[in-house]
Amino acid sequence: MKISIFGIGYVGAVAAACLADSGHTIIAVDPFQVKVDCINEGRSPIVEKGLDELIKKCVDAGRLKATTDYHDAVMNTEMSLICVGTPSEKDGALDYTYIREICRQIGDTLKEKEDYHIVVVRSTVVPGTLNDVIRPILEGKSGKKAGDDFGLGNNPEFLRESTAIEDYFKPTQIVVGALDKDTGKKIMSLYDGIDAPRTITDVSVAEGVKYVSNSWRATKICFANEIGNILKAHGVDSHKVMKIFFEDRKINMGPSFLMPGFAFGGSCLPKDVKALRTSANDRGLPTPLFNSVLEANELQIKHAFDMIWKSGHRNIGLLGLSFKPGTDDLRESPLVTLANQLLEGGYSLKIYDSCVSQALSMNGANKEYIEKGIPHIARCLVKTPDDILKGTEIFVIGNASREFETILDRTDENIPIIDLVRLHAPIEQRKAYAGICW
Repeated sequence: MKISIFGIGYVGAVAAACLADSGHTIIAVDPFQVKVDCINEGRSPIVEKGLDELIKKCVDAGRLKATTDYHDAVMNTEMSLICVGTPSEKDGALDYTYIREICRQIGDTLKEKEDYHIVVVRSTVVPGTLNDVIRPILEGKSGKKAGDDFGLGNNPEFLRESTAIEDYFKPTQIVVGALDKDTGKKIMSLYDGIDAPRTITDVSVAEGVKYVSNSWRATKICFANEIGNILKAHGVDSHKVMKIFFEDRKINMGPSFLMPGFAFGGSCLPKDVKALRTSANDRGLPTPLFNSVLEANELQIKHAFDMIWKSGHRNIGLLGLSFKPGTDDLRESPLVTLANQLLEGGYSLKIYDSCVSQALSMNGANKEYIEKGIPHIARCLVKTPDDILKGTEIFVIGNASREFETILDRTDENIPIIDLVRLHAPIEQRKAYAGICW
C-alpha cells in the first residue's frame, strides 16, 4: 500500500520505517526540512535503537522517502497516518494545534482528489477527538463525508521508547477504530504477518483504550512505589514481596477487579487498605495513593446516589444489600452505605436480597448485626420478589445475582433501572436503563 505519514517525530519515524520494512511504500511528511533531510539521507531524526539501520535499509530499497509537500504526499498515496504530537497545555488539556493544521492540509487536498482515501489518527487523543475535532475539519475542508467519500479511523500506538521497533513487530495487541467496517479492515491489513490479538471497534473506544493503558501503567508505578515505601518502613524487602505477588496470574495480574462498576466492600478490602494506610502514617509516611483509593470509593457511592436523585423518583427498589452475590456478609458493604444515604434523604426504600433474608432465619453474627446494628435498614428488607415489585418507581441493581434478571423481566420496560454492576441482561436494551459507568 502507498501511505503518507504526517509527522516525523517519535511515532511517525518509527511507523514510517516499520511500515516500509513490511513492504509498504511510504512518504513521510514534515514541515521541518532538517527532519526530511535526515530521512532522505538514510538517517533517523530521533534516537531509537535500530532505527538508523532500518531507515537506511528502506530508503536504499526505494520504499521510504520524505517531503515537506503535503499535497503531493496525499495525492500519491492511498492512506494518510497522522502522527503529530499532542503536547499538554498549561491546564493539562491537549494542544491540538498540529493536528488541526494537518487536518486542514489533508482536507484541502481531498477536495480535489478523486480516488478514495483513508485518514488514520495515530496521535494520542482523548476519547471523542476524532468525531468532535478531526472529522469536522476534514469534512469542512474537503466538502466530503467521512465514512462515505473518504475513510476515517484511528490506530493507537503502544510503543515504548528504546524498544519501539520490537514493540511494533511484536505488539501485545493491535487496536483499530473506524467509522465503517471496510476502513477498519483496511487499516488492520497494515499489520498482516504480525501475530497479536486484534480488535476493530468504534473510534471512541479505540481512543479510550490508549488512555486506559497509559493511566493504568502510571497507576501501577505509583502503587509499586507507595507500597514499596510502606514495606521498607516495616523492614520488608518490597521486591521479594512483589515477586511472590506476581505469581498470582489469575487475580493479582489478571483482569479481575478491573471492570468498572460500584464501590468495593466486604470484610477485607476496606479494612486492609485502612490498616495499611494507618500503619504507614504512624511511621511518618504519606499515603496519597491509598488516601485517594478510599476517597474514590466513597465518591462512587455518592455517584450512585446522585443518579437516583437526578431520576426524580422517591420509591426505590434496591436489588441486593450484600457487597456481592451469594453471600449474606454486610461488613463494609457499600450498598448498606447507599441505603443509609437514601433513608437519610427521605426516600422510601425496599430491599430484596435472598441471602440476607436467609441470614435472618439463622442464629448468627450477621443476624445480630442486621437486627441490632442496622435496624432501620432491616425494616426495609422484603421477603419475596413480588414484594419489591409493588409500588417501586425505580430499581437499583446492587450486586450481580442472576435472580435479579428474572425479577426485572417482570417489570414494565418504562420503569427506570440503574445498574451498578452490569448484569449483561436484555434489560440493557431498555430506554430507561442506565449503567453507573457505561
